[in-house]
Amino acid sequence: MSRLKAAVVGVGHLGQHHARILAAMPDVELVAVVDPRPAQAELIAGRCGTQAVADYHAIVDKVDAVVVAVPTVLHREVATPFLERGVATLIEKPMAPSVAQAEELVRLARSSGAVLQVGHIERFNPALAALKEFGIRPRFIAAERLSMYTFRSTDVGVVLDLMIHDIDVILSLIPAAVRSTQAVGVCLFGEHEDVANARIEFEDGGVAQITASRASYNAQRKMRVWGAEGYASLDFAARESTLVRPTEQLSRGKIDLEGVDLSNAAAVKEHLFTKVFRVDREKPEAREPLALELEDFIRAARGIAPPLVTGEDALRAIRVAEQILAALGAHRWESTQPSLPEPTSVLRGPHAWRLKELRARASETPRV
Repeated sequence: MSRLKAAVVGVGHLGQHHARILAAMPDVELVAVVDPRPAQAELIAGRCGTQAVADYHAIVDKVDAVVVAVPTVLHREVATPFLERGVATLIEKPMAPSVAQAEELVRLARSSGAVLQVGHIERFNPALAALKEFGIRPRFIAAERLSMYTFRSTDVGVVLDLMIHDIDVILSLIPAAVRSTQAVGVCLFGEHEDVANARIEFEDGGVAQITASRASYNAQRKMRVWGAEGYASLDFAARESTLVRPTEQLSRGKIDLEGVDLSNAAAVKEHLFTKVFRVDREKPEAREPLALELEDFIRAARGIAPPLVTGEDALRAIRVAEQILAALGAHRWESTQPSLPEPTSVLRGPHAWRLKELRARASETPRV
């Protein structure tokens, strides 16, 4: 089997890991890493034993597959020439900053026949795999994805930055159409929302409650799922799951409490979660989810199987995200308290700082 020629465009915080993994795959030839910052491109190219390129246009006709890991606002621009030429393309999440741009990318892939995969990496998390094996049909889902401000992905808000992960997972679990969305959120560090809470109701009666924050003191990536078959608690960060299901006795509508001291809380708990409910805690020895994602991408690029997360999947998630953003924007806070000042922009991130520095220098330059 010939080696697949691949490249990574954008080798910053996440893209450098795409490059590391692709460079180690025996059936892949990492022909280049692309980044407009020469020092960063040379650094990652040296680590991965490949060449550094400043302009992605130079490699469009030289690769079979490409990973696009640039800022979200540039996804369409960078991915378009590759998709037009039929190059298998993995775009980091979110696929695009808007439904319109996402639809355009999907249309391009369909027109050329190119594989389009999107980097919703939680689909490859072993905690989710355990839930799929459980076979639960979710009726209510509660998800929390909290992190501190990282000064990355400042071109989009927390809905497209973090919440999109849980939106995609929930849509993979509940196939029904979305009936309605409600949302509230606040901006803390700039023009985009940094904390958001959304409630999604589905046509089959299912409900999902999602909280995302990039202004949290403690990091957390958890999801809880309830259904007739039982309950599951997923910890995406620890890659482990707790599955609780009724015993055969409870399924028959019987609860035997004979001999249980109901005044002893510990005894009641022990009885409930051994005789009434079955509890399974799973933390499989799993490989790096990003490696699993890239292996899935390479298989799809070779035409062996379709990708686990298609462009259509990502488009559906962005449609829901856009509904959430619309609901968030329509919400009005009513209060008798004096108006608070507008959110400050001093924490928008390194790009904003560099721009501010350049403007300051320009103002100091004598005009002639």
